[in-house]
Amino acid sequence: MPPVLRSVLLVLALVLGACSGAAPASPPASSPSAVPPSALATATSTAAPITILDDAGRSVTLAAPPARIVTSAPSATELAFALGLGDAVVAVDKYSNYPPEAASKASIGSYIEPDLEAIVGARPDLVVVTGVHLAELVPALDARKIPTVVLDARNIEGVYADLLLLGRATGRREQAEALVDELRARVAAVDRAIAGADPVRTFYEIDPTLYTAGPGTFIDDLIRRAGGTNVAAGAATAYPQLSAEEVVAADPEVIILADEAAGVSPEAVGARSGWARVSAVASGRIAVLDPDIGSRPGPRIVDALEAIARILHPDRF
Repeated sequence: MPPVLRSVLLVLALVLGACSGAAPASPPASSPSAVPPSALATATSTAAPITILDDAGRSVTLAAPPARIVTSAPSATELAFALGLGDAVVAVDKYSNYPPEAASKASIGSYIEPDLEAIVGARPDLVVVTGVHLAELVPALDARKIPTVVLDARNIEGVYADLLLLGRATGRREQAEALVDELRARVAAVDRAIAGADPVRTFYEIDPTLYTAGPGTFIDDLIRRAGGTNVAAGAATAYPQLSAEEVVAADPEVIILADEAAGVSPEAVGARSGWARVSAVASGRIAVLDPDIGSRPGPRIVDALEAIARILHPDRF
């Protein structure tokens, strides 16, 4: 893995794990209940093979709905649990802290460099991975004939698609469709609330060294959908590191901090040299967002959308 990519991924991994001790938000009231192991066993013994096309464009065939699932990223864990597959999930990456039940699962180690032997030892029928794992983990599991599905959403629509894809792969199609309908309705409510509002210049701070989310990321999509203009939308990379001078020059009207766990507070931002003239600092519009909901392209991405929309347009809610 190239050193630059590894550095950026490590920053994102720190974000993913930053709030592991935070109190989790309540799951949607209509989330399906977990599938009893007996039901999964019955499905495995009677169902026909399932073929799907994953987010990497790979055709994946499963002999039957999986009874043992490993998730290699927090977003994948949340997607699986949201579909009621908690009992089938046998191992997760160490950053998977939501829902609380995920903490009781066996660990496969780091999201960036998962422990291959731990995955194999979990005897999975399916491993749910992300695009990060295409170079090394997926080929290693292919060699062992362990099926993998890549879920790599880049926006809200991608999360809907991933829920439906995983629902088909696991025999939970109806549950996935119901959950997607619920999420779509909540997004539509945000759309109605902010209709006609002027876009708000927004800086989204991932870490204290000023990494942020740029074009093509789900965070950029969230800012836009919430009625904002991402000051890093024109960056050359997906997760650029801006200089303090660049942020000040962009003059964001709102600053969203996803790095409070790293010791960054609105007061600390206000005290940064030269930042007093930034509009967000001058008006006190510096908000903290739980990085767990803001950094994971899973079902709680709609929680993040609602939170960001309220930050950007408090008069509309």
